[in-house]
Amino acid sequence: MKKPLTLADVQKFENMEFLAKQLVEGFITGLHQSPYHGFSVEFSEHRLYNSGESTRHIDWKVFARTDKLFVKRYEEETNLRCHILLDVSPSMYYPTHNNGKITFSALCAAAMATLLRRQRDAVGVVTFTDKIELQTPVRS
Repeated sequence: MKKPLTLADVQKFENMEFLAKQLVEGFITGLHQSPYHGFSVEFSEHRLYNSGESTRHIDWKVFARTDKLFVKRYEEETNLRCHILLDVSPSMYYPTHNNGKITFSALCAAAMATLLRRQRDAVGVVTFTDKIELQTPVRS
């Protein structure tokens, strides 16, 4: 028989990170790729220089090759807003002797929330049956 999952088991995963696979729109810088261009170390592309713009990001090596002024653009990174949905309907309390599914689901939700909060992403939890039972605001 397998030993039930405990909080100590979940804490073994504390060095994990969640990174969004899709672009994320947000207001605070973070770990996730944004659809906007900004100032970071991750190079995105070159674009033609517009007169009157700052010369700080001109790529002089490209200018030497092409005799045209190009500006470097960088990827902006942003934060993620996450809603964790947890089913608390009666079927989640089966088997009844150890509340198997609900206990495992709650520990997984807690582990995900902990990982997301540690990387300064905003997290909220929604518990539901056939209607929403509890909804916490998304906070970092």
